[in-house]
Amino acid sequence: MYSLTPGYRVPALQRGLSPVETTLTKINAGVGGAVFASAMIAPPPVWTFGAVGAAAVLLNLAPGHRSIARWAAVGYRRLRERTAPGSMVTQPGETATWELYPDHGTMQDPRNRAAFHDAFSRALAFAGGQARTAGIQVHVTHHAAVGEFTAHTQSISLHVPKGLGHAERIIGTLEGEFARLGALTPADPEPVLQVVERGPGWVGLDDGRYAVTARITAWPDETDGDLMRKVLLGDGRADEKNPLFTADRSFAVLYRPLPPGQARRSAKWQSAAAEAFTTDKIKAAAHEIATDTTHGALVQGATLVDLDAYLTVWGTSPEAVTDTRWQASLTADRHRIHLDWLTGQQHRAHLMTTPHGASTRKGAIL
Repeated sequence: MYSLTPGYRVPALQRGLSPVETTLTKINAGVGGAVFASAMIAPPPVWTFGAVGAAAVLLNLAPGHRSIARWAAVGYRRLRERTAPGSMVTQPGETATWELYPDHGTMQDPRNRAAFHDAFSRALAFAGGQARTAGIQVHVTHHAAVGEFTAHTQSISLHVPKGLGHAERIIGTLEGEFARLGALTPADPEPVLQVVERGPGWVGLDDGRYAVTARITAWPDETDGDLMRKVLLGDGRADEKNPLFTADRSFAVLYRPLPPGQARRSAKWQSAAAEAFTTDKIKAAAHEIATDTTHGALVQGATLVDLDAYLTVWGTSPEAVTDTRWQASLTADRHRIHLDWLTGQQHRAHLMTTPHGASTRKGAIL
């Protein structure tokens, strides 16, 4: 279930470009093709070639985790927004939130954990098949409060956007699916915390805590579906050098299941692109194995799911949260987990590890 490898699960965060940038890239390619075609009839001005090339560079050249255009958008948002805008979590549609309490030891036992993931996968496949277009979002959050004992809470939020229709039926049916995972209790999310202080890579919230959020951009097969225990609950031993035992933390995954038809088309085009543009034979073989796995899963009734995963660590002071961020990076490196600390986006990124992240639009986090 929690896999960011290519194939069965398609991570939105690893596709490189946002939906807007993908559209602009296609428009730019069309304009560029028209310019070159017109050159056969009458030579266009030289500046048109430069304009098309410059647009392609801005949209597709990526120093680091984002393209140049996305870096510019991040900088602009940082100047314009001092806190997360209300429109980010007030999208039209119906949203429901529940607290989930799985049976004790579910995530620690490999067999029970696999059964839990299979049941959750069936719920996602059902959610994806309820509309002809993608839009239903399932948001799972985990929170660990560290004291003498670690208190762990988990919530599931479901957002059905306006326009899909039969929202109450979809919510009611999925509530029944989630109820099979453990004790399910309706819940009202806490009010959105406001940002009152900002620093280099962290934010101070109005409840007196400081937070820093990272997007998880990759986790390998070595995690064996046990990401929550490694990232959230620690690896089973109390270690003062392990930040997972010295600071509160939150972990969340946002799932966007695709409708069956869209999942099949996506798998087809991914396979075609891999065959056409991959020259590395080892990489091509890896894609071929992933394609076979995807094909088998789709035949069995599964669907492709876009994933976004986030980790927030908390502290009582800027110094504490900065040190916790560094220690969390070391812990992630030990488990081969990649973190992107979302420079310039902390004022809105912390929302993604709360139930409010269920109704955010795709691409709200650059």
